[in-house]
Amino acid sequence: MGKKHKDGKDGKKVKKKKSHEAVSGAGLAAAVVNAARSMRTVLSRNLLATGLYAGQDGVILALAEEGGLTAGALAARLGVKAPTMTRTIGRLEAQGFVARKPDEMDGRLTVVHLTEAGRASVDHITEAGRLSERQAAEGLSEKDVRNLLKLLRAMDENLHAGLPDAARNGEKPVADDI
Repeated sequence: MGKKHKDGKDGKKVKKKKSHEAVSGAGLAAAVVNAARSMRTVLSRNLLATGLYAGQDGVILALAEEGGLTAGALAARLGVKAPTMTRTIGRLEAQGFVARKPDEMDGRLTVVHLTEAGRASVDHITEAGRLSERQAAEGLSEKDVRNLLKLLRAMDENLHAGLPDAARNGEKPVADDI
């Protein structure tokens, strides 16, 4: 990290942390974005055998976990806009992975449920995710991976802490929030 120096008391060397300014030119944002894009590309390739496309896996996994959700609840959970989710649900329905049904409690709502084909795809999606993670972590020790996860979570928390309340809650920020 930084240069080692004696602390002056017991003669032991301690690491001096670099200032945040020293890291700013290191391309942190670009590195994170590129790694995320590469991970998504590999996952998409690994999902091809299931007949699914990027983004559809998250919908199926969310439905497998929750049972049934409205399009709005799915959009909020996956961090996408409602029209995007509506198109994704339409495609998944055309492919036979999901079905829309009226809500049992409130007939005005439509709830998305997995079909038999959708439930059958969960294991394939999970395996595609594991395969992608193994490829991403190739050459890294378990400790490296644990540290990477810890650092990425810390970055995410730092970035969320800097967001206006509306954006932190998944709402679209207005010009005054930025």
